[in-house]
Amino acid sequence: MSRRVVAFSIFILLAVFGLPPTLAAQGQTPSGTKKASNAAGKTLHELFAAEWDYTMQQNPQWASTLGDRRFNDKWEDESLAAYQARHAHSLGVRDKLQRINRSQLTAEDQLSYDLFTNRLELSIEGDQFKDYLIPLNQRGGIQTADELTDQLRFTTVRDYEDWVARLHAFTTYADQTIALMQAGIKERVLLPKVIMQRVPAQIDKQIVDDPKKSNFYKPFRNFPKDFSEADKQRLSATAEQAISSNVVPSFRKLKQFFEQEYLPASFDQVGVWQQPNGDKAYAYYARVFTTTTYTPEQIHEIGRKEVERIRGEMQKVIQEVGFKGTREEFFTYLRTDPKFFYKTGDEILQGTRAMAKRIDPNLLKVFRTLPRTPYGVEPIPDAIAPDTTTAYYNGPAADGSRAGTYYVNLYKPESRPKWEMLALALHEAVPGHHLQIALSRELGEVPNFRKYGGYTAYVEGWGLYAESLGYDMGLYDDPYSRFGQLTYEMWRAVRLVVDTGMHYKHWTREQAIDFFKQNAPKADLDIVNEVDRYIAWPGQALAYKIGQLKFTELRRHATQELGPKFDLKEFHDVILLQGALPLNVVEQHVNTWIAEKKKLAVR
Repeated sequence: MSRRVVAFSIFILLAVFGLPPTLAAQGQTPSGTKKASNAAGKTLHELFAAEWDYTMQQNPQWASTLGDRRFNDKWEDESLAAYQARHAHSLGVRDKLQRINRSQLTAEDQLSYDLFTNRLELSIEGDQFKDYLIPLNQRGGIQTADELTDQLRFTTVRDYEDWVARLHAFTTYADQTIALMQAGIKERVLLPKVIMQRVPAQIDKQIVDDPKKSNFYKPFRNFPKDFSEADKQRLSATAEQAISSNVVPSFRKLKQFFEQEYLPASFDQVGVWQQPNGDKAYAYYARVFTTTTYTPEQIHEIGRKEVERIRGEMQKVIQEVGFKGTREEFFTYLRTDPKFFYKTGDEILQGTRAMAKRIDPNLLKVFRTLPRTPYGVEPIPDAIAPDTTTAYYNGPAADGSRAGTYYVNLYKPESRPKWEMLALALHEAVPGHHLQIALSRELGEVPNFRKYGGYTAYVEGWGLYAESLGYDMGLYDDPYSRFGQLTYEMWRAVRLVVDTGMHYKHWTREQAIDFFKQNAPKADLDIVNEVDRYIAWPGQALAYKIGQLKFTELRRHATQELGPKFDLKEFHDVILLQGALPLNVVEQHVNTWIAEKKKLAVR
């Protein structure tokens, strides 16, 4: 998914999820519509269902990964005309919403109405910044479209035929992508050279002499056992032909354009401030990603205060282990001493899987409700490992055909310290992303834009808060793993400073890297990749720490208000069992719960 703002899926780079098998088999998608108690509610849920269907039509790759197979033969329409039509459509939906009498809705429907309206308004507001003119960056885009094969089911002849149709349509997809980038050059909606110069090597990996070596051919290497030999030969041959005649030539054309026209036009400096209305755009991104009204200046100061606080906590651990040097020397020690590192990528993978198994049985200490859906640990694909971050999570398919997946980076084992593994697993798997996202998918009757959407401040804020739950579960049993937790918290505090620094205060990339190195013992490779990620995706990195601070504040407030009546497991149910929400709405839910608990205590 590109960086543009899409109604119902604002800035989501989380994994997407499959559908119940009965609906998927029928080529349908669940509407999320429940029985309404009155005419206003019925109209609202009909609008939700229609708009979800429109969203699937407009985002066929996303629909496919959700399990909606109706559009499996299509790529998204990336033409400028399509974006203009989507904007006009959003204005029409806003008119329909305004004709629904909110006061006649149930409390639950009023919440859904407000959330839907807020997302729609943000989408309409965001269209002015035209960030759809940046359809790719070093972390993904058309040059990584082959990764879609890992998220789809190939179980029927039709599945394979649809994929071949997509391969034949690839030329149009690539030409539209180039047209967007050409418009981006004209309107100066661009990213800096320093990150975009990573992209040609990624394109190179898609330019193959033998189509069978292309990752787009991956589904044809292993057919289901019940396929006939005739079908296997026919499908394989058509796939090879499509890759040779459509996919590879398209990438050759893209690379030529990218190197000769796009890269030279890209910015020499870093920061979204260079784009038209860049300062206004960044303030907007900060609001969207944090679900707050904080200004970039306020966020920068919050970050600096958190950096100072965490420095103090780090110093306590340094003293505890008896290290005699400076903090910077301790950082160097953690980055370079061989005892802190595995020697091979396979050792990292096995160590991460062992860590996950260690965490799982301790969840019942702090949670009453756990998801039914399992998760696994897998390596990040080699093709993108050098240019991406330490780990990420992809969510499960609701039909059980795919578990949640915690992906770990095995590239350069000497840059992946053992002391960070516990905090990382707590964040990406359980009780972090997998627990939260799987529970959200298992909720009952909520509209699909809530079930499959999300708020970065909530989702990533929960992931960072989940790292601290290792203390409640008794897992941080050595000072180095505790320092790893502090490092990860510092990492997110540093983000507030360097993201606002580059995009709002006109910092250089070198200033951002230096500030990071001064305050966190992350490996140099990780630091550079992280800073480059912030350059490519202005504002997104603000969400983590802002969300975690709110969850921590709400827990502290509830503990103070309820005293011995405070139940951590119940608190987590309150936070999790409404799905992802804006932070102010989460706060309202917690305050309502506190008030109800107090009333019960008085009786």
